[in-house]
Amino acid sequence: MAPPILSLALPSETGRVLSIQSHTVQGYVGNKSAVFPLQLLGYDVDPIHSVQFSNHTGYPTFKGQVLNGQQLCDLIEGLEANNLLYYTHLLTGYIGSVSFLNTILQVVEKLRSINPNLIYVCDPVMGDEGKLYVPSELVSVYREKVVPVASMLTPNQFEAEQLTGFRIGSEADGREACKILHAAGPAK
Repeated sequence: MAPPILSLALPSETGRVLSIQSHTVQGYVGNKSAVFPLQLLGYDVDPIHSVQFSNHTGYPTFKGQVLNGQQLCDLIEGLEANNLLYYTHLLTGYIGSVSFLNTILQVVEKLRSINPNLIYVCDPVMGDEGKLYVPSELVSVYREKVVPVASMLTPNQFEAEQLTGFRIGSEADGREACKILHAAGPAK
């Protein structure tokens, strides 16, 4: 059950989402494409921007800031100090640094200590069409640490290949990759 102060603020019984994803000034990715649709579905959504970029990293250039793990800790500590850390869902997307991704694991643990039924939806945004657009060190952190604690995983084909080490060339290969990922932890 949500703490009394939050019970007054919840728009519905749908749930509360902590959405930790990117923010771009131009374009609709990350929190700019997640928060509003979730709100339309009745969720109360609190966004934390893992990065703030001028535009998507697929463009020839981009500028902006990447939050680190300590900055995420500061935000979580501020929420916790005010008894605001009750969430039904955690959604993560683009993460720009290893320290930030490692801190996500601490956030999952803390949120589950408050709500053991927390659903963690992880979009392991790493790249597409054979190209990484995050630091390569993130791949092993996702594979070894994040995938096992996620409730739901939403990788694209390239990301599924990175996480499983399995080349997907057919529908059957895709099903096999899904079996490997399910065996690693996520139910969905």
